[in-house]
Amino acid sequence: VFLFFRSLCIFQTLLLTTSIHALATTSKNLKAAVIVPGFLTGADEFKDLCSVLTNRCGIPTVAVPMPNWHWLPCLGGRSARPILERIDCTVKHLIAADGDIAQISPSLFDYSLPDVWEDFQTNPGGAMQVGGAYDVDNYPSVEPQGKFALPESITSGTKVALIGHSAGGWIARAYLSDRKYGGKSYSGNKFVHSLVTLGTPNLNAPGPAFEGIRWVNRESSLQVPSLAVGGTGFDGDSWGALTKGSYTFCSADGSEGTSFTGDGVTPIHSSLAFPGAETLELPGVHHFCWSDVLGGSFVSPELTDDYRKGAPWYGSEEIADKWAHFLLRETT
Repeated sequence: VFLFFRSLCIFQTLLLTTSIHALATTSKNLKAAVIVPGFLTGADEFKDLCSVLTNRCGIPTVAVPMPNWHWLPCLGGRSARPILERIDCTVKHLIAADGDIAQISPSLFDYSLPDVWEDFQTNPGGAMQVGGAYDVDNYPSVEPQGKFALPESITSGTKVALIGHSAGGWIARAYLSDRKYGGKSYSGNKFVHSLVTLGTPNLNAPGPAFEGIRWVNRESSLQVPSLAVGGTGFDGDSWGALTKGSYTFCSADGSEGTSFTGDGVTPIHSSLAFPGAETLELPGVHHFCWSDVLGGSFVSPELTDDYRKGAPWYGSEEIADKWAHFLLRETT
C-alpha cells in the first residue's frame, strides 16, 4: 500500500510538471497582452483587470495608455482611425520592449486639446457623413492628429494578445485586417497572437455606429485565434432604461430590446456573433465595473447597485480565470 501511494504521488508530481511545461511551451510566442478600452473609457478603468491578468493569470498586461476623452472624435459613429493609431503604437512598442509592460506609458502619445478639436472636425463618417462618406470603404484618407511614433525595430516572432472590451473588440478586429480601413491597412495579424472580445457588439445592426462592425464582418476569414465572450442574466425588460435602450440599439431588425438578455449593455446574441471565433457564455456577468467608476449610478442605477452588492463583471478575478487561459494557447 505504501509503495502504491508513493508511486501515485510521483505520478502526480510528474503530471503537474508536464502540465506546467506544456503551458510554458504553448505560450512561448505570447509575451504580453494589450487591452483595448471600450467606448468612452480609458486605461484607468482597466488598471484592476491588468493587475488580475498580470499577477493572477501570469499574462503581463497593459491597457492602451489613453484617457477616455481621446474617444471624442469618434462620436456619432465616425471612423475608428484615431483609436487604431493608438492600438498600433502600443502593440509595436510592447513587442519592441519584448513584452515589458513597464515600458508602456501615456508618454507614447503626443496628443493635445487642439488635436482633439481638429480630429473632431475632420474625422470622417458617422451620422453627419463628415468628409462626404457614410461607409468605411468610402472614407477619405484623413490622418488622425497627434504623434504616435513607432519603434525603429521590433523583435521578430514576438507577439502580443489583444483583449477588446465592448467597442474595443470590433476595433481590435479592424486592426487585425489586411484590408484598408479609412485609407490605411494595419495588418495587425502579423503582431497579434490571439484575440478575446468581452461584451463586444459583433452583430450587424442599423445605423452609423454599426458601420465599422459591418466592415469587420465582411472579413473573409478569421485573422487570429479568437474567443467571443458574453454575459447573460440581465433582461431588457427588467434592468432599467440603459439596458433596454442598449439592447434595442444593438437589435439587427430594430426590434425593442425587452425580449433580449445579455450583460446589461450588449445582448448575448450580439456578443457571440463573431464569425469563426470560439464562444463563451457567462451567466450573471456584468458588462462593466459600474460602481468603480464616476457616474456609474447616474448611467445605470440598477446595474451599479447589483455590481456594488458583489455581482461580477468580465474583469473580476473568478471570471477572468474563465477566459484568460484561451490566450495561452499556441499560435496556429
